Amino acid sequence: MTEHLDVLSAFIRQTKFDHIPTETVFRAKLIIADCIGAIVGGSAEPEMLALAKSIRSSGKARILGSSNLADPYTASLINGTAGTVLEMDEGHQFARGHPGMHVLPALLAASENADGLVSGTDFLTAFIVGYDIAARIGLATSLNPNMHPHGTWGVVGAAAALGALNELDEIQLSELINIASSLTLATSRKTMLEGGTVRNAYTGVANQMAHLAYDLLMAGFSGEKDGLSSVFGRIVSSFFDVEAALEKIGERFEVSRNYFKLHACCRYNHAALDAVWILIGQHPELQHPKDIARIDVESYFLAAELNDQKPHNSLAARFSIPFAIATTLINHSSNVHCFTGSALSDHKILALAAKTTVIENSDMSAKLPDLRPALVNIIMKDGSTFSEEVATNRGDWQDPYNNVQLKDKYMSLTARRWSNQASEAVYKNLMALDELPDMSKVFDN
Repeated sequence: MTEHLDVLSAFIRQTKFDHIPTETVFRAKLIIADCIGAIVGGSAEPEMLALAKSIRSSGKARILGSSNLADPYTASLINGTAGTVLEMDEGHQFARGHPGMHVLPALLAASENADGLVSGTDFLTAFIVGYDIAARIGLATSLNPNMHPHGTWGVVGAAAALGALNELDEIQLSELINIASSLTLATSRKTMLEGGTVRNAYTGVANQMAHLAYDLLMAGFSGEKDGLSSVFGRIVSSFFDVEAALEKIGERFEVSRNYFKLHACCRYNHAALDAVWILIGQHPELQHPKDIARIDVESYFLAAELNDQKPHNSLAARFSIPFAIATTLINHSSNVHCFTGSALSDHKILALAAKTTVIENSDMSAKLPDLRPALVNIIMKDGSTFSEEVATNRGDWQDPYNNVQLKDKYMSLTARRWSNQASEAVYKNLMALDELPDMSKVFDN
C-alpha cells in the first residue's frame, strides 16, 4: 500500500550529485538564482519591509535583501513570502505551482544554520531532490479547484530537501514525508483573484512548516502510514495518481521542465501578453493606445478567470489580464513597476483595461497542461483589427528564455536592494555552486 513512499524515500536518500546530469545541475543553478532574485526584489515591497521589522529573532539564517539574521523558521517565512510578492518566481506547468520557491528558502536557512560546512554540491543535490518531490506530488494531485496551490504540496518538497541535506535514512524520510503531508494549509484560491495579500504568505508558511516537520521527526513524532495518499488523495485533492508521481523518477529530473517568468504577473496572463508583444512589434499603430476601441482575449479556463477590469491593489493587478495588457500597452513594459504604485490609478491604463474582455475557449482549455494558448484581437477605432494567437507561454521548456535574459531579470530585481557589484558577485557564486566548498560564502562580495 505504501510502496510509493519507499520509492520516493529511496530516491531522496540514494540520489548523489554524481548521478545528476550536468545540464540538470545547470538548470538548477538558474532556478536558484531566479528564486533569489525574486526574493530580494520582493523584499523591497512596503509590506515585506514592515513584516521583517515586526518579526524579530536572532540566529544565523539570512533575511535576503537585508543584513539581518534570524532563526531558520523566521528566515524561511520572510524569504518565502518575499519571493511570491512580485509574481516573478519560476514554476512548473505540470505541477501547476512553484516548487522552487517552496524549497529554496527552507533549504537555504537550514544550510546557514548547519553545525558543519555545507558544500555547494550537497546544497544542489538537496535542492534538485526537494524540487523533484514537490513537483511530482503536485502533478499527481487533483487539487480542490477552490484551493490555491501555494502552501500545499510544497511543504513536502521542502521537507524532503531538508531530509536529503541531513542525510536521513529511508525510514526516517518516509516518516518525514508523512508528517509534512499533514502540515499543509487550507489555502483559498479567491485570495489571488480578490487581491487578498495573505496569499503571499502561503509559500513562506510552507517553508516554515518544513522545518517544523523535520524538528517533529527528530523529537520522535510520527505521521499517518501514508500521509500522501490521505491528504493529497482524499482531503485537499480528489485523487493522488501514484503512477504519475513515480513516472521516470531518477531518470527525468523535474527542474528540467520548469518555466521562468519575465512578465511581472500571474503565469496565466503570459500567453496573452506574449501575443500582445508580438502585435506591438508588428503594428506601429499600437504605439497610440488611445486609438484602440476594444481588446478581446480568448484563452484557457484558468486564464479566463483573470478578468478583473479594475483591480484594487498590486496583487489583484497581477491577476488581471485586462490590467496586464493595458499597462503593457501604455508603458511598453511588463516589468515590476507596471503593476505597482501610480500604475494602479493611472486613468489611461484603467480606461484601456475597461475595454478589455477575457473569455474561455474550450478548445484551448483542452490543451492543458502541455500548452497554454491565447488569442488576442485588438480592434482599433478606425475598424482595423490586429490578431495574434500563441500556443504556449514563453519561458517554459518548449520556448525558453536565454541565459542573458534570465541574468538581466535577476540583476533588475536584486537592484532593488543590492548594489550592482553585490548582485554580480552573488550571481557568479551561484553559477559556480558545484565548485563552492562552503555555502556560507555564497553572499560574500
